[in-house]
Amino acid sequence: MLTNYHTHTTFCDGQNSPEEVVLYAIDNGFDAIGFSGHGYTPFSLEYCMKDTKGYIDEISRLKEKYADKIQIYCGIEEDAFAPVDRSDFDYIIGSSHYFCIDCKYYEVDISYDYFKECLNLFDNNPLKLAENYYKSFCNYIAKRKPDIVGHFDLITKFDEVDEQIFLNNSKYLKIAQKYMYEAAKSNVIFEVNTGAIARGYRKSPYPNEDLLYILKKQDAKIMLSSDSHNIKTLDFQFSEVKKMLRDIGFECVYVLYDNTFKKCYI
Repeated sequence: MLTNYHTHTTFCDGQNSPEEVVLYAIDNGFDAIGFSGHGYTPFSLEYCMKDTKGYIDEISRLKEKYADKIQIYCGIEEDAFAPVDRSDFDYIIGSSHYFCIDCKYYEVDISYDYFKECLNLFDNNPLKLAENYYKSFCNYIAKRKPDIVGHFDLITKFDEVDEQIFLNNSKYLKIAQKYMYEAAKSNVIFEVNTGAIARGYRKSPYPNEDLLYILKKQDAKIMLSSDSHNIKTLDFQFSEVKKMLRDIGFECVYVLYDNTFKKCYI
């Protein structure tokens, strides 16, 4: 079954309209497509949706128009610091894109240079940064229990751009592992996200393979997603990542189909 539920459009920072995405998905054999516009973040307006009602109305229109060709779902990527009205959506992806320090918000993944500025806030200590990020994110996951957890280790996005400060750091890995164990207790679905590979930042998906082994050990649920901002990346490297998941020991991923999250064997 071919699906993707982490999909951005021109309603936020994506490059294609929802209908263009649907038509591409139909032409390329998708069984279901889920949209996940960035939820409104009043403290940072650059990438979030400003017309959430228009987004919901458009996805509803497309659901009806293409009902005989593909299943369409209206989701949202909610930031941990800006929860939405859950009842408005078929599912929510819970992600953390920010640090909040003294009531000021700092974006984790906007650019490598800005990330280095964020690191300065933690005395250039990646372990302090990681501890802050994961503690906050896991508190959100435990309280909110989003349907899907988005790119769990987003702070490692730029780790292959210059020097590696996380993925080759055993002390960092212990911190990440600790919080991955904690997050797995919430019985949510963790996405295996190829978005950073598609955009040339990484060679491996989120979460890092080390953390995927923990999810397997905890018998956690996973979902394959591309975090697509362009129709050409709607199923980016899904075949390669499925092989990696099988090598780790996963037998299935979860999909949303017939309005239910269910296993799809890989």
